[in-house]
Amino acid sequence: MPRTPLLQLSDIALTFGGDPVFSELSLVVQPGDRLALVGRNGSGKSTLMKVMAGLVEADAGSRVAAPGVSVGYMEQDPDMTGFVTLGDYAVSGMPVEDAYRVDMVAEGLKFDPAGDVATASGGERRRAALAKLMAEAPELMLLDEPTNHLDIQAIAWLEAELAQTRAGFVLISHDRAFLNALTQATLWIDRGQVRRAEEGFAKFEGWRDKVWADEDMQRHKLNRKIKAEARWAVEGISARRKRNMGRVRALQDLRAERAAQIKRQGTAAMSFDGGQASGKKVIEAVGLSKAFDGKPIANDFDLMVQRGDRIAFVGPNGVGKTTLIKMLLQQEAPDAGTVKHGTNLDIAVFDQARVQLDPDQSLWDNLVHDPELGAAGKSDQVMVRGAPRHVVSYLKDFLFDEAQARAPVRSLSGGEKSRLLLARLMARQSNLLVLDEPTNDLDIETLDLLQDILGEYDGTVLLVSHDRDFLDRVATTTVAMEGNGQAVVYAGGWSDYRSQRGGDAPEKTTPQKSAAKKGKPTAATASRKSGLSFTEKHRLEELPAVMERLSAEIAKLEGLMADPDLFTQQPAKFKKATSALVERQAALAAAEDEWLMLEEKAAG
Repeated sequence: MPRTPLLQLSDIALTFGGDPVFSELSLVVQPGDRLALVGRNGSGKSTLMKVMAGLVEADAGSRVAAPGVSVGYMEQDPDMTGFVTLGDYAVSGMPVEDAYRVDMVAEGLKFDPAGDVATASGGERRRAALAKLMAEAPELMLLDEPTNHLDIQAIAWLEAELAQTRAGFVLISHDRAFLNALTQATLWIDRGQVRRAEEGFAKFEGWRDKVWADEDMQRHKLNRKIKAEARWAVEGISARRKRNMGRVRALQDLRAERAAQIKRQGTAAMSFDGGQASGKKVIEAVGLSKAFDGKPIANDFDLMVQRGDRIAFVGPNGVGKTTLIKMLLQQEAPDAGTVKHGTNLDIAVFDQARVQLDPDQSLWDNLVHDPELGAAGKSDQVMVRGAPRHVVSYLKDFLFDEAQARAPVRSLSGGEKSRLLLARLMARQSNLLVLDEPTNDLDIETLDLLQDILGEYDGTVLLVSHDRDFLDRVATTTVAMEGNGQAVVYAGGWSDYRSQRGGDAPEKTTPQKSAAKKGKPTAATASRKSGLSFTEKHRLEELPAVMERLSAEIAKLEGLMADPDLFTQQPAKFKKATSALVERQAALAAAEDEWLMLEEKAAG
């Protein structure tokens, strides 16, 4: 017996500002569907979700929800007018006997229902909106970037809740790990059309690339046909004018078909310029301690940052990640300990709050009025890594069109604001990048590109992120801030940290306490049995992850150098890749020798 759809959109058309967003769009959401809604920034994902929620009325077409089915939508910017506390908003519209659910959800999402609406941050408001939706438990949940402003522990809680729900849901998210774990089908918005694949997000990129390859093949065949018909028209039309006007009209139709095709949006032309190299030692922190109102942020913390390191800082919201980075940058004084900087540091900061952007100014003015970027005496040019560029030309590198250049920043989507902030950052030369939640709101393609350019960046990166997949792809070292001043340094990214940590979500214990709680021998007791010191035992445990990372980097470099055109077309890049390959091969050999020596010592 066929199921009754939870929601059905038919022939939806919508136009904003003269430009069509959707045309003849149709989709169906079935009971129990777990859908990823994906597409480029600005493609209309959030708008489509609002149409699905009934908050935006389409110009044409119909929206039909099944009788008695409740549809819930998580607002990114909820209107809390008239509410005193976040909890008041979260329980609004719910029966009194069900209000307890908000407290249960609030614990998992780590938000305080007693928080004052008037002073709440954007992240706290979004968590309250998410808590309201989860507590209401509708049959269909529409979730627009639910993981933004959540820490990894809260994301894990939300992931577990959604995994066991019987409700249907549609997810917009940049978090690959989150989408991979939860989705079973994918809706893809591409140039105003929605395609559906009955596979989760894990298979999306392969599907997308096949669609594009088929499209390119069809375009190639069409161009060949037009070329052949045009040749016939030039050579034979004069002799057979009356008999073949139908063929001429067919040629016109073919040309009209090609003109009507919507060109795919390219990728942003992003790149970081390392500029002048810093010294080999970038930052040396010794014995850092800091507390606010009796709450310890760091306690006797040591860290050596070398040129080329990619260091990720992870931990619950409010644990002090940003404060620790400010201490490392000498922007915040520690209560105890010292921070020394190496030579020739040129620091660039990506701030998750986007305070560098004036929301009331246009994109144009945000660039030319920046004293570090504006070209002196030129109101239409911006200095990009020392060379003048026209503002519109530079914005097009980041996928903004000419009409957007004069629009206010507040009109941009979250992902577009992040791209604009990256445009400002990438116009500068730097050799130390500080990226505080750079992945929020970016589409998957831009995230992939950001990951690649960070891999090629000559300088050093300090990174705060709750995106587990991004951490695994970028970080070479992870600083885990586990509360109560505990900050522990681990080799590798998020998965390496979890493996070394011996558990899923970190608790407020040291690695040795965690192992003891699980009934496993700690490094200290193991050292007594094996003849290894505590430091040697810890090094033996982390070496496999180090060797795996080096092997992956070697494979990537070998793949890059396999390109026969690299040496002739990009000799500087070839030279850099060759040096990096030699360096990593030597490091891998040294790590393997060290691992063998420690294994033999452990065996007695």
